[in-house]
Amino acid sequence: MKRRQVLKTLGAGAAALGAPAYAWAQKFPSQPIKLMVAFPAGGPTDITMRVLAENAGKILGQTVIVENRPGAGGTLPAQQLQLAKPDGYTLAQIPLGVFRLPYTAKINWDPVKDITYILCVTGYSFGLVVPADSPLKTWADFVAWAKANPGRLTYGSTGALTSPHLTMEEIAQKAGIELNHIPFKGSADLMQAILGGHVMAAADSTGFIPHVQAGKLRVLNTWGAKRLAKLPDAPTLTELGLGIVQASPYGIGGPKGMDPGLVKTLHDAFKQAMEMPNHVEALAKYDQELMYMGSQEYSRFAAETFKKEKALIEKLGLAKPS
Repeated sequence: MKRRQVLKTLGAGAAALGAPAYAWAQKFPSQPIKLMVAFPAGGPTDITMRVLAENAGKILGQTVIVENRPGAGGTLPAQQLQLAKPDGYTLAQIPLGVFRLPYTAKINWDPVKDITYILCVTGYSFGLVVPADSPLKTWADFVAWAKANPGRLTYGSTGALTSPHLTMEEIAQKAGIELNHIPFKGSADLMQAILGGHVMAAADSTGFIPHVQAGKLRVLNTWGAKRLAKLPDAPTLTELGLGIVQASPYGIGGPKGMDPGLVKTLHDAFKQAMEMPNHVEALAKYDQELMYMGSQEYSRFAAETFKKEKALIEKLGLAKPS
Protein backbone atom coordinates (compact mmCIF):
# COMPACT_ATOMS: atom_id res chain seq x y z
CA MET A 1 0.00 0.00 0.00
CA LYS A 2 2.87 2.35 0.79
CA ARG A 3 4.39 1.77 -2.68
CA ARG A 4 1.04 2.46 -4.34
CA GLN A 5 0.65 5.68 -2.37
CA VAL A 6 4.17 6.84 -3.31
CA LEU A 7 3.50 6.21 -7.01
CA LYS A 8 0.18 8.03 -6.77
CA THR A 9 1.90 11.00 -5.14
CA LEU A 10 4.62 11.06 -7.81
CA GLY A 11 1.97 10.94 -10.55
CA ALA A 12 0.09 13.83 -8.98
CA GLY A 13 3.33 15.80 -8.75
CA ALA A 14 4.07 15.23 -12.42
CA ALA A 15 0.61 16.41 -13.41
CA ALA A 16 0.98 19.49 -11.26
CA LEU A 17 4.26 20.36 -12.98
CA GLY A 18 2.60 19.95 -16.36
CA ALA A 19 5.00 17.16 -17.44
CA PRO A 20 3.79 15.13 -20.44
CA ALA A 21 2.43 11.75 -19.36
CA TYR A 22 4.56 9.85 -21.87
CA ALA A 23 7.74 11.45 -20.49
CA TRP A 24 7.06 9.97 -17.08
CA ALA A 25 6.08 6.60 -18.45
CA GLN A 26 9.11 6.01 -20.64
CA LYS A 27 11.69 7.65 -22.84
CA PHE A 28 10.33 7.98 -26.37
CA PRO A 29 10.98 6.10 -28.53
CA SER A 30 11.60 2.79 -26.82
CA GLN A 31 10.55 0.63 -29.77
CA PRO A 32 10.48 0.84 -33.60
CA ILE A 33 8.16 3.38 -35.24
CA LYS A 34 5.90 2.43 -38.15
CA LEU A 35 5.62 4.92 -41.03
CA MET A 36 2.91 4.01 -43.53
CA VAL A 37 3.53 5.16 -47.12
CA ALA A 38 0.55 5.64 -49.42
CA PHE A 39 2.13 4.18 -52.56
CA PRO A 40 3.77 0.87 -53.57
CA ALA A 41 7.38 -0.16 -53.10
CA GLY A 42 9.71 0.86 -55.91
CA GLY A 43 8.07 4.16 -56.86
CA PRO A 44 9.50 7.66 -56.30
CA THR A 45 7.52 8.24 -53.08
CA ASP A 46 8.58 4.93 -51.57
CA ILE A 47 12.24 5.44 -52.47
CA THR A 48 12.49 8.96 -51.02
CA MET A 49 10.41 8.14 -47.93
CA ARG A 50 12.71 5.21 -47.11
CA VAL A 51 15.70 7.57 -47.10
CA LEU A 52 13.77 9.94 -44.84
CA ALA A 53 12.76 7.10 -42.52
CA GLU A 54 16.31 5.79 -42.23
CA ASN A 55 17.59 9.28 -41.41
CA ALA A 56 14.89 9.84 -38.79
CA GLY A 57 15.59 6.45 -37.23
CA LYS A 58 19.23 7.35 -36.70
CA ILE A 59 18.25 10.63 -35.07
CA LEU A 60 15.60 9.06 -32.83
CA GLY A 61 17.70 6.03 -31.93
CA GLN A 62 15.02 3.58 -33.09
CA THR A 63 14.25 2.05 -36.47
CA VAL A 64 11.53 3.76 -38.49
CA ILE A 65 9.92 0.94 -40.47
CA VAL A 66 8.28 1.83 -43.79
CA GLU A 67 5.07 -0.05 -44.47
CA ASN A 68 3.53 0.37 -47.94
CA ARG A 69 -0.25 0.79 -48.01
CA PRO A 70 -1.12 1.51 -51.66
CA GLY A 71 -4.59 1.92 -53.10
CA ALA A 72 -7.71 4.00 -52.41
CA GLY A 73 -6.16 7.09 -53.97
CA GLY A 74 -3.37 7.25 -51.41
CA THR A 75 -5.72 7.47 -48.42
CA LEU A 76 -5.21 4.08 -46.71
CA PRO A 77 -2.46 5.22 -44.29
CA ALA A 78 -4.62 8.12 -43.06
CA GLN A 79 -7.54 5.74 -42.59
CA GLN A 80 -5.32 3.37 -40.59
CA LEU A 81 -4.38 6.22 -38.26
CA GLN A 82 -7.97 6.23 -37.05
CA LEU A 83 -7.35 2.80 -35.48
CA ALA A 84 -3.95 3.62 -33.93
CA LYS A 85 -2.97 4.80 -30.48
CA PRO A 86 -1.64 8.40 -30.29
CA ASP A 87 1.64 7.18 -28.79
CA GLY A 88 3.94 8.21 -31.66
CA TYR A 89 4.64 4.68 -32.84
CA THR A 90 2.25 4.82 -35.82
CA LEU A 91 2.73 7.56 -38.42
CA ALA A 92 1.52 8.05 -41.97
CA GLN A 93 2.28 9.90 -45.16
CA ILE A 94 -0.58 12.32 -45.86
CA PRO A 95 -1.05 12.88 -49.62
CA LEU A 96 -3.43 15.52 -50.91
CA GLY A 97 -6.04 12.86 -51.71
CA VAL A 98 -6.82 12.58 -48.00
CA PHE A 99 -8.52 15.98 -48.10
CA ARG A 100 -10.86 14.85 -50.90
CA LEU A 101 -12.04 11.68 -49.23
CA PRO A 102 -15.16 12.96 -47.39
CA TYR A 103 -16.46 14.45 -50.64
CA THR A 104 -16.09 11.26 -52.66
CA ALA A 105 -16.68 8.46 -50.13
CA LYS A 106 -18.62 7.85 -46.95
CA ILE A 107 -16.28 7.98 -43.95
CA ASN A 108 -16.85 8.50 -40.22
CA TRP A 109 -13.80 10.66 -39.50
CA ASP A 110 -12.58 14.17 -40.33
CA PRO A 111 -9.25 14.63 -42.21
CA VAL A 112 -8.63 17.95 -40.47
CA LYS A 113 -9.70 17.17 -36.89
CA ASP A 114 -8.80 13.47 -36.67
CA ILE A 115 -5.15 13.61 -37.74
CA THR A 116 -2.24 15.20 -35.86
CA TYR A 117 -0.21 17.09 -38.47
CA ILE A 118 3.52 16.81 -37.68
CA LEU A 119 5.25 18.45 -40.66
CA CYS A 120 5.07 18.85 -44.43
CA VAL A 121 8.05 17.40 -46.27
CA THR A 122 7.83 17.89 -50.03
CA GLY A 123 5.62 17.80 -53.11
CA TYR A 124 5.77 16.40 -56.61
CA SER A 125 6.69 17.53 -60.09
CA PHE A 126 4.12 16.08 -62.48
CA GLY A 127 3.74 15.69 -66.21
CA LEU A 128 1.98 13.89 -69.01
CA VAL A 129 3.88 11.35 -71.13
CA VAL A 130 3.15 9.19 -74.17
CA PRO A 131 5.20 6.39 -75.77
CA ALA A 132 8.03 7.69 -77.95
CA ASP A 133 6.47 6.06 -81.02
CA SER A 134 3.03 7.54 -80.36
CA PRO A 135 1.48 9.58 -83.20
CA LEU A 136 0.60 12.16 -80.51
CA LYS A 137 3.79 14.21 -80.83
CA THR A 138 2.56 17.37 -79.06
CA TRP A 139 -0.16 18.56 -76.70
CA ALA A 140 -1.99 19.94 -79.73
CA ASP A 141 -1.96 16.44 -81.28
CA PHE A 142 -3.28 14.98 -78.03
CA VAL A 143 -6.19 17.44 -77.89
CA ALA A 144 -7.03 17.02 -81.59
CA TRP A 145 -7.10 13.19 -81.35
CA ALA A 146 -9.21 13.32 -78.17
CA LYS A 147 -11.72 15.66 -79.82
CA ALA A 148 -11.95 13.42 -82.88
CA ASN A 149 -12.34 10.29 -80.70
CA PRO A 150 -14.38 11.24 -77.59
CA GLY A 151 -13.75 8.94 -74.63
CA ARG A 152 -11.31 6.69 -76.52
CA LEU A 153 -8.00 8.26 -75.49
CA THR A 154 -6.81 6.22 -72.49
CA TYR A 155 -4.53 7.64 -69.83
CA GLY A 156 -3.28 6.06 -66.64
CA SER A 157 -2.71 7.65 -63.24
CA THR A 158 -1.49 6.52 -59.83
CA GLY A 159 -5.07 5.97 -58.67
CA ALA A 160 -8.61 7.29 -58.69
CA LEU A 161 -8.96 10.73 -57.10
CA THR A 162 -5.20 11.22 -56.77
CA SER A 163 -3.71 14.55 -57.87
CA PRO A 164 -2.66 13.20 -61.31
CA HIS A 165 -6.20 11.93 -61.91
CA LEU A 166 -8.03 15.07 -60.77
CA THR A 167 -5.60 17.41 -62.51
CA MET A 168 -6.04 15.51 -65.78
CA GLU A 169 -9.81 15.74 -65.41
CA GLU A 170 -9.50 19.48 -64.81
CA ILE A 171 -7.21 19.77 -67.86
CA ALA A 172 -9.71 17.80 -69.96
CA GLN A 173 -12.54 20.03 -68.82
CA LYS A 174 -10.64 23.18 -69.73
CA ALA A 175 -9.48 21.73 -73.07
CA GLY A 176 -12.99 20.56 -73.96
CA ILE A 177 -12.05 16.88 -74.34
CA GLU A 178 -13.29 13.58 -72.92
CA LEU A 179 -10.70 11.03 -71.76
CA ASN A 180 -10.80 7.43 -70.52
CA HIS A 181 -9.08 7.19 -67.11
CA ILE A 182 -7.35 3.94 -66.08
CA PRO A 183 -6.23 3.92 -62.40
CA PHE A 184 -3.15 2.04 -61.16
CA LYS A 185 -1.82 1.41 -57.66
CA GLY A 186 1.31 3.51 -58.12
CA SER A 187 4.05 4.77 -60.43
CA ALA A 188 5.78 1.40 -60.88
CA ASP A 189 2.60 -0.28 -62.19
CA LEU A 190 1.72 2.75 -64.30
CA MET A 191 5.13 2.82 -66.00
CA GLN A 192 4.88 -0.89 -66.82
CA ALA A 193 1.47 -0.24 -68.38
CA ILE A 194 2.52 2.62 -70.64
CA LEU A 195 5.80 0.98 -71.65
CA GLY A 196 3.82 -2.15 -72.48
CA GLY A 197 1.36 -0.21 -74.63
CA HIS A 198 -1.65 -0.80 -72.35
CA VAL A 199 -2.52 2.92 -72.09
CA MET A 200 -1.98 5.74 -74.56
CA ALA A 201 -0.68 8.27 -71.99
CA ALA A 202 0.35 8.49 -68.36
CA ALA A 203 -0.09 11.31 -65.83
CA ASP A 204 2.49 10.91 -63.09
CA SER A 205 5.27 12.43 -61.06
CA THR A 206 8.59 12.66 -62.88
CA GLY A 207 9.83 9.17 -62.06
CA PHE A 208 9.23 8.73 -65.80
CA ILE A 209 12.27 10.84 -66.69
CA PRO A 210 14.73 7.89 -67.02
CA HIS A 211 12.37 6.39 -69.62
CA VAL A 212 12.26 9.74 -71.42
CA GLN A 213 16.05 9.93 -71.39
CA ALA A 214 16.22 6.35 -72.70
CA GLY A 215 14.05 7.35 -75.67
CA LYS A 216 11.05 5.24 -74.62
CA LEU A 217 8.64 8.02 -73.60
CA ARG A 218 7.91 11.60 -74.71
CA VAL A 219 6.74 14.42 -72.41
CA LEU A 220 3.82 16.52 -73.64
CA ASN A 221 3.67 18.92 -70.68
CA THR A 222 4.70 19.46 -67.07
CA TRP A 223 2.58 20.90 -64.26
CA GLY A 224 4.82 23.16 -62.22
CA ALA A 225 5.04 26.95 -62.13
CA LYS A 226 8.06 26.83 -64.44
CA ARG A 227 9.74 24.41 -66.85
CA LEU A 228 11.85 21.64 -65.36
CA ALA A 229 15.61 21.85 -65.83
CA LYS A 230 15.71 18.20 -66.94
CA LEU A 231 12.89 18.77 -69.46
CA PRO A 232 13.56 22.24 -70.89
CA ASP A 233 11.53 21.58 -74.04
CA ALA A 234 8.35 20.49 -72.25
CA PRO A 235 5.83 23.34 -71.82
CA THR A 236 3.97 23.97 -68.59
CA LEU A 237 0.18 23.88 -68.38
CA THR A 238 0.28 27.63 -67.84
CA GLU A 239 2.21 28.13 -71.07
CA LEU A 240 -0.41 26.02 -72.85
CA GLY A 241 -3.09 28.42 -71.68
CA LEU A 242 -4.68 26.10 -69.11
CA GLY A 243 -3.76 28.14 -66.03
CA ILE A 244 -3.11 25.11 -63.80
CA VAL A 245 -0.18 24.55 -61.39
CA GLN A 246 -0.08 21.32 -59.35
CA ALA A 247 2.59 20.34 -56.81
CA SER A 248 0.49 18.20 -54.40
CA PRO A 249 2.40 18.76 -51.11
CA TYR A 250 2.58 15.88 -48.64
CA GLY A 251 3.92 15.32 -45.17
CA ILE A 252 3.67 13.17 -42.07
CA GLY A 253 0.79 12.84 -39.64
CA GLY A 254 -0.14 10.80 -36.61
CA PRO A 255 -3.35 9.79 -34.84
CA LYS A 256 -5.62 12.37 -33.23
CA GLY A 257 -4.78 13.40 -29.68
CA MET A 258 -0.98 13.15 -29.66
CA ASP A 259 0.81 14.89 -26.79
CA PRO A 260 2.36 18.22 -27.93
CA GLY A 261 5.74 17.21 -26.51
CA LEU A 262 5.65 13.99 -28.51
CA VAL A 263 4.71 15.90 -31.66
CA LYS A 264 7.68 18.23 -31.13
CA THR A 265 10.07 15.29 -30.70
CA LEU A 266 8.91 13.74 -33.97
CA HIS A 267 8.79 17.08 -35.78
CA ASP A 268 12.34 17.96 -34.80
CA ALA A 269 13.68 14.54 -35.78
CA PHE A 270 11.96 14.46 -39.18
CA LYS A 271 12.85 18.08 -39.95
CA GLN A 272 16.51 17.28 -39.35
CA ALA A 273 16.13 14.06 -41.38
CA MET A 274 14.50 15.78 -44.36
CA GLU A 275 17.27 18.38 -44.55
CA MET A 276 20.08 15.80 -44.64
CA PRO A 277 21.98 15.79 -47.97
CA ASN A 278 21.09 12.20 -48.89
CA HIS A 279 17.36 12.95 -48.65
CA VAL A 280 17.65 16.20 -50.59
CA GLU A 281 19.60 14.32 -53.28
CA ALA A 282 17.01 11.53 -53.38
CA LEU A 283 14.24 14.09 -53.90
CA ALA A 284 16.23 15.85 -56.63
CA LYS A 285 16.33 12.63 -58.67
CA TYR A 286 12.56 12.97 -59.01
CA ASP A 287 12.54 16.77 -59.36
CA GLN A 288 11.14 17.23 -55.86
CA GLU A 289 12.16 20.00 -53.50
CA LEU A 290 11.76 20.47 -49.76
CA MET A 291 8.41 22.10 -48.91
CA TYR A 292 8.73 22.40 -45.16
CA MET A 293 5.80 23.40 -42.96
CA GLY A 294 5.90 23.09 -39.18
CA SER A 295 3.10 21.46 -37.18
CA GLN A 296 0.92 24.57 -36.82
CA GLU A 297 1.42 25.74 -40.40
CA TYR A 298 0.78 22.23 -41.73
CA SER A 299 -2.45 22.04 -39.70
CA ARG A 300 -3.60 25.34 -41.22
CA PHE A 301 -2.67 24.07 -44.68
CA ALA A 302 -4.80 20.96 -44.04
CA ALA A 303 -7.85 23.05 -43.15
CA GLU A 304 -7.43 25.37 -46.15
CA THR A 305 -6.80 22.50 -48.59
CA PHE A 306 -9.85 20.65 -47.29
CA LYS A 307 -12.03 23.60 -48.42
CA LYS A 308 -10.25 24.00 -51.77
CA GLU A 309 -10.57 20.32 -52.64
CA LYS A 310 -14.31 20.43 -52.01
CA ALA A 311 -14.62 23.17 -54.63
CA LEU A 312 -12.55 21.17 -57.15
CA ILE A 313 -14.49 17.93 -56.60
CA GLU A 314 -17.80 19.77 -57.08
CA LYS A 315 -16.48 21.57 -60.17
CA LEU A 316 -15.52 18.25 -61.77
CA GLY A 317 -18.83 16.65 -60.83
CA LEU A 318 -17.14 13.89 -58.83
CA ALA A 319 -18.82 14.44 -55.46
CA LYS A 320 -20.56 11.42 -53.92
CA PRO A 321 -24.37 11.42 -54.03
CA SER A 322 -25.85 13.11 -50.95
